[in-house]
Amino acid sequence: MEVILKQDIKKLGEKDDVVSVKPGYGRNYLIPQGFATLATESAKKVLAENIRQAQFKQDKVKKDATELAAKLEAVKLTIGAKAGETGKIFGSVNSIQVADALKKQGFEVDRRRITFEEDPKVLGEYVANLNLHKEVKVQIPFEVVAE
Repeated sequence: MEVILKQDIKKLGEKDDVVSVKPGYGRNYLIPQGFATLATESAKKVLAENIRQAQFKQDKVKKDATELAAKLEAVKLTIGAKAGETGKIFGSVNSIQVADALKKQGFEVDRRRITFEEDPKVLGEYVANLNLHKEVKVQIPFEVVAE
């Protein structure tokens, strides 16, 4: 079954992608939740026209994301967290704390675009992955220190 995604869905695709899914997943979850529509011939033609019209806007967004990525490559963050004597953090450092640290340095990044390869649970150095655009990704090193 082919569907057209109305929004980004992790591990499935981006907005306006035509993806093939199992019929039950599409019929019982994606379509009723409003995440997708059925990919009929007419819907595909409308999608193609919308994509053509949105291409100019996408180019501008990609250019802005590339400029932001170039600025972010020189950034090194330090995030304070409460930790025990062994260096283990009480809780963990999450994307909200990384987004706040970036905001303090003058970069506005949506926290949902920040992911980690491994969750920071002890003091040390880590890497945060920022998905600024479909094709623009940046890795930001950050250090977790005791407060």
